[in-house]
Amino acid sequence: MRRGQDEVIAPLGHRRLRIGIAGAGAISQFHLAGWRALPDVDLVAICDPDDDRAAARAAEFGIPTRYTDFAAMLAAERLDAVDIITPVGTHAALTRLAADAGVHVCCQKPLCATVAEARELIRDVGERVRFMVHENYRYRPHYATIREWLAEGRIGRPTAARMTVRGACTYTGDDTEPFLLKRQPYLLKFPRLLVFEVLIHQLDALRVLLGPLKVEHCALGKVNPALAGEDIALATLSGPDGLTCLLDGNISAPGYTPLPVDRLEITGTKATLVFDRDRLWLEGRPDTLVSFDLVKNYQVCFSAAVADFVHGLRTGAPFGTDRLDNIETLALMEACYVAAGRAVDR
Repeated sequence: MRRGQDEVIAPLGHRRLRIGIAGAGAISQFHLAGWRALPDVDLVAICDPDDDRAAARAAEFGIPTRYTDFAAMLAAERLDAVDIITPVGTHAALTRLAADAGVHVCCQKPLCATVAEARELIRDVGERVRFMVHENYRYRPHYATIREWLAEGRIGRPTAARMTVRGACTYTGDDTEPFLLKRQPYLLKFPRLLVFEVLIHQLDALRVLLGPLKVEHCALGKVNPALAGEDIALATLSGPDGLTCLLDGNISAPGYTPLPVDRLEITGTKATLVFDRDRLWLEGRPDTLVSFDLVKNYQVCFSAAVADFVHGLRTGAPFGTDRLDNIETLALMEACYVAAGRAVDR
């Protein structure tokens, strides 16, 4: 079923789709809930090197077949697409296998460890299959609403922005095991942590809201000495028409919630927009206040990303986070480390 580089990929239309899942870790439950909610989609197989983990997810979501080998799943099942929800170091190899089998790919972020590796992967896959990165932050309802407000011109032309990200994800200030390290213990060994694993989401949201951005300066720090990577980051960025932007992240902030919370202020030529945790308003305009259910919306953004992938496959429409768009976010992430004097292993 291997396609040539120049072969046109036809939309899949409204027939039932056969989907395979790679990865049965902690995040997979949110992907799978999104898939299960879609009509005319069959989750036919799940693959994980840990068969017990695969069996648990298969039972939970009614998936009939499981594998411990991804290539075996591709060979045995007539899949239309795969959702790759595995550690970042496996993404390139699994995506290449899927593309070689003519199977469309949705791959968890970050796509690859470096921009150079991602560009090579994108070049190798070419146009043989549709290829989206599951970067779901821009699908969060509050950021979708902010995007609408900006498009409507409610604040005029944006001139400055500041995003603050806080959480007790990697350090709590007491003997409690941090949420993020309990859920994903392998992150302890990540030499690049906060920007690579967490703030990449906010960088993507800022790109969508403000336009193309360039990293000007970045400083990184560490509170939790057990971490290999950073848990504090402060980056300044520049944007269109002289816009300035500050991204301030700390995921070892005692007293904050286990999941990071955001505060975003965008100043424009007509008004100032503020989003703080679960509320959005125009400063000085209490009548504009909108509230959001962050617990509910945590699943919503996963479901929306999966739905966008399926919509693109069925209709041929561009993905919101197509691999060619997402590599710009990956480049911003990498630029933060370069600006901080951290060499990027290419």
